[in-house]
Amino acid sequence: MRGKMISAVLCCSGATAWRNPEFVALRKKMISALLLALAIAAGSGCDFTAPLVTTPSIPMDQSLAGLWQSMQTGGPADKLLLLPLGPLEMLVSYPAGKEDAMFARASLWRGSELTLVQLQWLGTARGVLPQDPRVFQFASYKLDGGSLSIRLLNAEIVPKDATTAGELARAIEKLRDDKNLFRPVLEFRRVKH
Repeated sequence: MRGKMISAVLCCSGATAWRNPEFVALRKKMISALLLALAIAAGSGCDFTAPLVTTPSIPMDQSLAGLWQSMQTGGPADKLLLLPLGPLEMLVSYPAGKEDAMFARASLWRGSELTLVQLQWLGTARGVLPQDPRVFQFASYKLDGGSLSIRLLNAEIVPKDATTAGELARAIEKLRDDKNLFRPVLEFRRVKH
């Protein structure tokens, strides 16, 4: 693809360059890829500035480690990679193996009747670091053999403006019975090697 781009740029000059069919097709692909990356980045935006966990203390379920594939229909299946960083944290990559993959550190938070995974987004596979202080997301999960269900906390229900862990924890606890507390479920299945 890179060779095509270079040859399209080198062989085309002046006003005819923009009309060359090979160049036009390549330009459309590049614009589509850029728009897709922007849509993914916008849709995967982080929600909160305050962490629930500052020092991890709850062991992560090590059986989560591995490569998972989404079970979405109507498009390519994204992969989720979970790697242990020790007994209390995991490294998350999503969509794993892609140029626009994002990386997060995961740890557990336990409230009175609710356990959540805290995701602190660190950056992307291209080396782009977060520019916004909203680097935290929280999720519940259910592991059932070879399938993993994840539900992200709904930032439209839980106030995004919480500035401390205590304030955020109280808001979550207060809303724990709300049927809209979480976004729709994301389903993954373990990739066998």
